[in-house]
This record gives sequence, C-alpha cells and structure tokens, in this order.
Amino acid sequence: MSHPEVSKTPKGLYINGAWRQAAGAATFDVFDPADGAPLASVSSASVADALDAVSAAHAAGPAWAATAPRQRGEILRTAYTLLMRRQEEFARLIVLESGKALAEARGEVAYAAEFLRWYAEEAVRICGEVSTAPGGANRIMVLRQPIGVAVLVTPWNFPAAMATRKIGPALAAGCTVVLKPASETPLTALLLAELFAQAGVPAGVINVVPSRQSGEIVHAMLHDARVRKLSFTGSTEIGRVLLAQAADKVVKCSMELGGNAPFIVLDDADLELAVASAMVAKLRNGGESCTAANRFYVARPVAAEFSRRLAAAMAALTLGPGLDPAVQLGPLVNRGTLDKVARLVDEAVAQGATVLTGGRARPGPGFFYEPTLLADVRPDARILRQEIFGPVAPVCVFDTVEEAIALANDTEFGLVAFVHSRDLARALAVAERIEAGMVGINRGVVSDPAAPFGGWKQSGVGREGGHDGLLAYLESKYICVSW
Repeated sequence: MSHPEVSKTPKGLYINGAWRQAAGAATFDVFDPADGAPLASVSSASVADALDAVSAAHAAGPAWAATAPRQRGEILRTAYTLLMRRQEEFARLIVLESGKALAEARGEVAYAAEFLRWYAEEAVRICGEVSTAPGGANRIMVLRQPIGVAVLVTPWNFPAAMATRKIGPALAAGCTVVLKPASETPLTALLLAELFAQAGVPAGVINVVPSRQSGEIVHAMLHDARVRKLSFTGSTEIGRVLLAQAADKVVKCSMELGGNAPFIVLDDADLELAVASAMVAKLRNGGESCTAANRFYVARPVAAEFSRRLAAAMAALTLGPGLDPAVQLGPLVNRGTLDKVARLVDEAVAQGATVLTGGRARPGPGFFYEPTLLADVRPDARILRQEIFGPVAPVCVFDTVEEAIALANDTEFGLVAFVHSRDLARALAVAERIEAGMVGINRGVVSDPAAPFGGWKQSGVGREGGHDGLLAYLESKYICVSW
C-alpha cells in the first residue's frame, strides 16, 4: 500500500546540505509493524559515507560556532514552527514506521518540537564567569565554547523526539552534528533533515546517515579525531560497547541507556489516580519506552483492588493498526520484540504468575501483543530483571515501605521510578531513597524538555534536557588574567 507521507519523504543520505545515494547504491528496507510489509527502501551509508559526513560537519563548524547565538536560536525557533505546522504529516509517518498509535505519535511530535523551542531560548544563555582568585593576584575567567563535531545515535521508539532532544542543544551550543538514526525508523530523521534545511540550518551543520552497518560506521566516526562528542540513546548493552570505543580517543559521551522502572503504590494511595498514572507509565508508546514502568510493587492492603482496576483498564484498550483513530495501542516494532515479550510472559506464568488480562500475541499480520497484567509474580522472575519493552505489567506485593524501597533498588538500572501516596511527605521520603535519576510522584510521566533527563547506575551518563542538556555540548575554558 502506498502512503503519501512515505512517498514524499527523502530516502537518501543527507550530507553537506545535499541528498545523495550511499556508496555502491546500497539500500535497506523499512517495514510497517502493523502488517510487516515494506514501506520504503532507504540508502544505507558506508563507512566512507559516514566519514564524509564528519568532514562536512567539521568544515561547517567554525562558521556555525561564530554565528550569533540569537541567530542560532531564531533558526531553531523557525524549525519549531515548521514542525508544529506539519505535525500531522510527521505523526502519520511515525505511526507507519514505528507502529505507535496516532494519538501517541501526535504527542511525540509536539514533545519533539518543544525541544526546539526550549533550546531556541537557551542558545542566548551560554554564560561564563569572572571572579577574583582567592589570593587576589589575578582574575579567573571561564568561557563556555562549543565542543565540536557531535555524533548522535538515536533509537527507533521516539524517532522525532530523540533526534530533536540532541540536535536542539547541539545547534544552540554552536556544534555541528552527524545523526545516525535507528534502521527501523530512519524516515522521520530524513524528513527532519529536510525541515531543518527549510528552517535555515546551513549546509554541513546537520548530516543524516541511516545505515544497516550501524556498528561499523559509528566505530569509524568515534575513531576520527575530528569527532569530539557522542550522544547515544539505546540499550545498556550497546552503550557499554560505545563507551569502550569512545575511550580510545577520549570522546566525551552522553548516554541515555536502559531502564527497569519500579512503580510503587503505597497503602494510602489514591487508587483511581494510581491506575490512571499506571496506564500512562506502562502503556505510553505501548510500553516500548526506557521510562516505562517495568515492575509494579503494591502494598498488600490495596494490591487486589489496584490489580483489578488496572486489569479492567488495560482490557478496555483497543488494539490495532496505529493509523486508525480509534486505536489506543499499536503493534510492537518487530518480530524479535514480540517474541521476547511473549517469552517473558510465558516464563513468568510457568513459574506461577496469574494472568488477569491478556497474555497472548494476536495472530498476524503485524506484531500485536495484548495488554497484559500478571499477578503473583515471583520476586526472582526474569520479567522483573530486564526491560520488557511491551504492554505487560507484572505486579508484586510488599508489606513494608522498607521492603518496597529495597525491591525498587535491587537492579543495575536507575533511570526513573514512580511513587503513589496521598501523603506528599511520605512520598518524597521514599523518592529520596530510590536510586534513580528521576522520580514521578503521583503521575505517570516525568519527561519535560525543561528538566534534566538521565539515569544513575547503568542507566546512563550525563543529562539531556534543561540547561544541563546545553552544557553537555559545551567545553569550559579557564583563562587566568590580570588587569
């Protein structure tokens, strides 16, 4: 089936302000998760193509860094306006290549655009410092300068927002970039490249190189002395590999890695609010999110009622192809993800978990798994130890707050956690003791372009969003001066 959103989207590499084919005309197919059918064939960058993109970014760097901060900000503001004007076009494209429901995709585009608006305003807030040295002999002057060429590697689950969350601060800081989008969802990134050109971004400042040779081309770029920054969003396993590679040239890294978010419901929680929050925390993007609630720890006195209400809410969702406006939950991104989710559920059930709703894959075509709630999950079940990345909520019961905190922290991950209680002081006390970079209290979403997003432990290095996100693309230079 032909889709106008796909047919109008560029399919080549975007390097130095021009569209071109990959070396040897290599391509790869992009598939629709709703039916498994191919959507488009996209150029697949080679190592030589990726290094050409680095050359373009490096050549464009001095002029872009010297561009007035206000001018950089105005270009980002124009990009924001253009993206919101084309919200429906981008949303439909995101649905087609990622599978998410249309309402979710519209929300993602608005979220993606907010990063451009936020960093349009941050571009003029690159502040330095001047102070007198304690001994009085000189002044301490600190400048913030762009770090240089940045390689940006983005995931498939938020193809627009993860790109703008990196491009926005990089351009605001005066850096140039090479974007390597996920091979499952390159079309959104290519359409963004076209949009940024329309917004006035000069040639070479943004380069986009989709590829099936992801490991090879990222490795090559990280070993090019002109690359000074890597920003990666993806799994902890790949993050470890990239951190090791980045060490060879001491490339500075921002890493937003895997999560295993606990969702804690205390015995005094407002259950109506807790269930509403759980539906968002668990099922945003069909559970295919690093911030998705992965483990539900519920106080024993309210566990049965919470589970009953959550199961009813999950069972009421409409599952189907995301372009249907009535659909609330789309397919998983590919067969591998569907099979992994099914294995985790089947294994938990074999160990004694009870299925309160769902628990099955839907017959094809497409990669659909029913929204699923599991009760009586064993504390050592594998489904509690790794990211599910699907619409499955495993529920465990706890008896004391100390037990809940210990369970929440019993993981190598520490990205986000959720706490529900009517007693704000109690909830804050729990939040302070949870080993995570972000905590949502009485709400199911924490992401905000104005807030520092990132994790503790093996969930990441550094922060994106807020002023912290801008600083990630700036180097501090200390000048010792007397006058």
